[in-house]
Amino acid sequence: TNKVSLTGLGREDLNTMISDALCLYPRICKSLSEVVMQKTKGNPFFVLEFIKSLKDRDLLKYNFHQKRWVWDEGTIRAEDITDNVLQLLSSEMNGLSDNVQLLLKVMACFGTKTWESVIGYLVDSADYSAVRDGLKKADSDGFIERNIEGTFNFVHDKVREAAYNLIPESDRKQFHYNLGRVLHSVCEGKDVGDTILLIATQINHGKEFILKDDELCLPFAKLNMAAGKMAIDSCRHKTAYSYLEVASSLLPNDHWESYYVISLRLSFMMASAANSSC
Repeated sequence: TNKVSLTGLGREDLNTMISDALCLYPRICKSLSEVVMQKTKGNPFFVLEFIKSLKDRDLLKYNFHQKRWVWDEGTIRAEDITDNVLQLLSSEMNGLSDNVQLLLKVMACFGTKTWESVIGYLVDSADYSAVRDGLKKADSDGFIERNIEGTFNFVHDKVREAAYNLIPESDRKQFHYNLGRVLHSVCEGKDVGDTILLIATQINHGKEFILKDDELCLPFAKLNMAAGKMAIDSCRHKTAYSYLEVASSLLPNDHWESYYVISLRLSFMMASAANSSC
């Protein structure tokens, strides 16, 4: 089933929602809903996460003496929602199963959205066969949503940021590189369209690992040339040039003697991309 993406809530709608949740008259909740609106701009995801964070830290709590929910408006106004929501998301994600965490890490490496076809390629590999199960849980938990165009999107940039933070910073180059290598392996020989750009991007994060193995340099130089050509064909010339630069850096110093045809073609492609991007 397809999900409908929510737009920002209006002030009255937000106040009504909070009023219903706290079982208080709308006029009593107005001061709280105004602060929440100011902090979240009515973004449904941020609203829910922010209110949860307020409750978890007793800034919003039930007072048994007054028999109603109460809040510390002054402290809430001083809150930095970005840090609070990111911390809350990170805590929630760390408690997820390995399959869901793996799926979120993979999607975070790809950006804000991931094509369903790419998930399909990964499922064919031993290393990432569990991401399909993780996808269902991440979707039901509200971290991602399926778009009608065939992509899975993070519901907010901060969700993607929290997912990316699941990968220790010292491990990120290796994680990107391994992901790219697996995708390259399962997609080799197939017509995968724009996915070749995704593969090259992931592998290029680990260029230092490629340079340690002479046998990998030429194949991945060719991969970047293929990605560069596809980018040129779709008029993304600056993107193309970045791939072609990587391709050039992977060739040996004597490439004009040892790989003359490849070098000539690469030189022509770089000139074409550079002139078109001016």
